[in-house]
Parts: sequence; structure tokens; C-alpha cells
Amino acid sequence: MTEVDLKSRLEFLKRTQNADGGWGYFVGKQSWMEPTAYAILALKGSSGSEDVIRRAWTLAQSWQLPDGGWRPGSQVQDPTWVAALGLIAASCLGCLDQVAPKSVPWLLNMKGQESKWTVRLASYVHLLKTDVNVTHRGWPWHPGNSSWIEPTALTVVALKRSLAWNSNGDVSGRIRDGEELILSRRGRDGGWNSGNPSVLKYDVPSYPETTALALIGLQGSANKDLSEPLRAVQKLYLESKSSLATAWLTIALHCYGVRVPPGPNRSAPTDVLLCALQAIGHPSGNFRFLGPGTPA
Repeated sequence: MTEVDLKSRLEFLKRTQNADGGWGYFVGKQSWMEPTAYAILALKGSSGSEDVIRRAWTLAQSWQLPDGGWRPGSQVQDPTWVAALGLIAASCLGCLDQVAPKSVPWLLNMKGQESKWTVRLASYVHLLKTDVNVTHRGWPWHPGNSSWIEPTALTVVALKRSLAWNSNGDVSGRIRDGEELILSRRGRDGGWNSGNPSVLKYDVPSYPETTALALIGLQGSANKDLSEPLRAVQKLYLESKSSLATAWLTIALHCYGVRVPPGPNRSAPTDVLLCALQAIGHPSGNFRFLGPGTPA
């Protein structure tokens, strides 16, 4: 994308903000945490976005529950994986002290149901009807469910960024466990699908979005050779026909300092989430907010 493309996407986000301060997945639809958080990341630092971001963050904070979890929107009462996005957004805004004291412990307490001792025992005695690795703790979409790659990768990013607020040994331990879970679920083709690398001994092909997110989560991992997964991401980028997949693959490649071939000059999409991700993944965008670095 060119600088004009980035500007058009940022202007689109500012122009389509809902009256409550958030964004839906499409223009004019109900506000949700996911598109709102990514819009905040995309707009941070852009000219004329201060009031837009302030209103968006006010709404996002209203979705944080007293126990530290975050609701995905106004009409849902239960907390979900979006707590990771709340922590990442707080980090990029320099507001970790407002949410981390409750959100970090909440995330540390949430883990996939495969981490239960009963499941691990069943795996040990070969009673599980799955090839899933249950030796590491990841994160589910919703408390009480199994771990998946996307919520695990984004929670690992959120916890890495939270270390700037409080370098806690428990946090570092869960980060390492999350990284190990991601690595344990890499497929034979070098990438990741949304869950397990194989089902009933059959290999499952990698998905571009989850391969990109897995690499995003693994940034800064010590003594990990990620050359093969990076090659997989580059291959998927060249083959991808999905705009959403290309957006995530672009972000991942930029996070690792890999030059991305310029794509065609297209007008801003009407899909709000896609528009925000494309802006984040622009060479001048805020893709570093999805890295493990210090807050803004």
C-alpha cells in the first residue's frame, strides 16, 4: 500500500466511528471490542485522532468487568478472550496502570480445559481421542473451552507487553508456556491451523491467518529457530487470495523485519476490521503495537 492508501484507511475509520465511540465489524453495525481495539491500534499517533481514540477507549474500558475480564460487547455479559485486546490497547495508549492490575491476573487464571489434570491423565494413559498436546497451558476463546492458536498468540503478546508494567515471574512463566503450546502445534508444512496439527493421525493444512498470528505471538522467543515458519508465512503471502489473510501475513512479516512486496492500490474496504488491520500492517503503520516491546 502507498501512503495515500494508509491515509484513506485512517480517514475511513475516523469517519465511521459509531456514536457510542466504538466500531462494528461493518459500518453502522453494533460496536464490538475486536474491531474497536484494532481501530485504536491503527489510529494511535495519526493526525486528528485524539478525540476519536479517547471516545473509543472510554467505551472499551466500560466493557472491563470488576474481576478483570472483558466483555466482547455491550450485549454480552460474559468475559472472553478479548481481555488480551484490552491489555494490548492499554499498552499502546500508555494506560497499562488502569487495566493491568486486574486484567493480568484474570488472564493468568484462564487456561484451556486440556490443562486440567483429568485430561492430562487421560492423555498419559492414551484414552484421549485426539492428537492434541496437553502438556502446556494456552488460552481459549471463552473460559472453560479448549485452547486455540489465535487467543493464545494474542494473550502471549498482551502479557509480554504487560511486563513493562510489572515484570512478574508468574507472567513470564505463562508466556513461556504459551509459546511452547504454539510451537507444539505447528504442522508438518511449517505453519499452523486454528487448533491441532493433526486429527486422528491425519495432518491438517496450515491456515494463513493463524500461521501469521502464531508468529506474532512468538516474537522475542529466546533460542527459537523460526526460520521455517517465516518461510511458510512468505509462501502463504504469495499464494493468498484472501484480503484478511494477506493483512495478517503482512503484519507478521513486518514484525519480523521482512520486506513485503507492495500490493495493488485498492480503495479502503467497507469491512472495518479488515481496514484497521491493513492500516496496522502498512510499512508506516502501528504493527509494532502487536510486538513485545515497551508501551507507547
